[in-house]
Order: sequence, then structure tokens, then C-alpha cells
Amino acid sequence: MPPVRHRGTDASTDDSTRMRDGFRDRGREITRLEVFVDAAFAFAVTLLVISIDTIPDSIAGLIDALKGIPAFGVSLVMIALFWSAHARWSRRYGLDDVATTVLSILFVFLVLVYVYPLKMMFASFFGWITGGWLPSNLAIEGYGDILLMFVIYGVAFATLSLCVLGLYVNAWMQRDALGLDTEERCRTVGEICIYSWFAVVALTSISTALLMPDRPPNWLAGLPGLLYFLLSFTGVPETYGRRWARRRLSAAV
Repeated sequence: MPPVRHRGTDASTDDSTRMRDGFRDRGREITRLEVFVDAAFAFAVTLLVISIDTIPDSIAGLIDALKGIPAFGVSLVMIALFWSAHARWSRRYGLDDVATTVLSILFVFLVLVYVYPLKMMFASFFGWITGGWLPSNLAIEGYGDILLMFVIYGVAFATLSLCVLGLYVNAWMQRDALGLDTEERCRTVGEICIYSWFAVVALTSISTALLMPDRPPNWLAGLPGLLYFLLSFTGVPETYGRRWARRRLSAAV
């Protein structure tokens, strides 16, 4: 039986520990692994500061530094999205096994590897849509560079999504030991479908960028990025996943 963290009462059976999302709070005790993950994410955020090399010494320099806020903000949102996903998973299941440790360390590694390239890519994006008014230190010399940016972003998004997916699959495999009730099991399957969809969308974007012609027409060049609008349909696979789990659990009774 995997170790399940709890404090005071058995969170697997005590409904008083139930959170707003329907899960019981099994991870109220913070482990050293979670502290490490939080510290790593905090360090990643420091890499996104508006001006990391020099402090502006003039109004013009300050304005140039402030123009980096949009790229900083979007990058921060992406990092916060995945940090929140890991924190939420930890509260729901409280697992502290080998699989959790390996996936969490891999998660941290990927965040630290991709954090600065992501900021550079978003800075280039904002520089492009503003005609250069927002600065970018990354020179884009043609469609090939743009498509390569989509590939790098897609790999980052897909691998981070797969890490979270692995955590939920691990929780699902240990559902009996964790004492998940019917609603928790259905929601777990729903989360597996969410992050599977995230990975599928990212991999579709990567494939599209790699298959794009060397000189696509202007209207087609942004297609790999536009594919991320498919994330707005995430509720569809989540709903079907929950329904599948509910039918399976009902048939097993």
C-alpha cells in the first residue's frame, strides 16, 4: 500500500477534509519534495524578471524594461498553470512514492530548461504583432525560425502536460489504496483526459509546424499557433472521460 499523507484523521474516509473540488484533502502535510518543487518554480519565476542583467539608469531604459511586461506576464501564466496543476494534484492524493518523485523531478527539470526560451519566444511574438514596438532580443530571420519557435513551444507544453498526466495515471493506478470514492475516481479520469488532450493539441501543433512548407503563405504561417485554440474544447474529453468512468463503476457494482 502506498504511503498516504494526512494529518489528524484518515483523509481517505473523513468527509470533513473534503475540498471544494470534491476531493478529500490527502496532502495537507507538506513533504520535502513539494517544498523542492515550489522552490524550483519560484526560481523559474526569477528568471522571468523584466530586466535580469542590468538595472535601468534612465527613463528611456525604464520604459524599455517595462515593455518586457507582456512577455513576462504570459510566461508567468504558463508557469503558474503547471505549478498550480502539481499543487492541486498533491492536495488531492498525497502520494509520496517513487513514481511521484521521479515525475516531479522531471517536471522541475523541464520547467527550468524551458523557462527562458519561452520568455524569448513570447517576447518575439509580441515584438512581431506590435511591429517592433515591444522589444525582442531574439532575431527572427524567416518562416523557418517562426516554425522552429512553434516546435520548441509545443515540445515544452507537451512534455509538461505528459508529466502531469503521468501523476494522475499513477493516482488512478493506486485508487484502491488511496480509498478514492466514486466521484473522486470520475474526476481523476476527467483529469487524465484533460492532460491527454493538452498533449494531443501540442503534438498536433508540432507536427503541423514540421510539415509546413519552407515558404508558406502568410495566412498559413501561424496555423501551428492557432491550433492551441483547440484547448478551449478541453471540457469535451473531460466530460466523456467522467461519463465513461461513471458507467464503468456503475457496471462493477
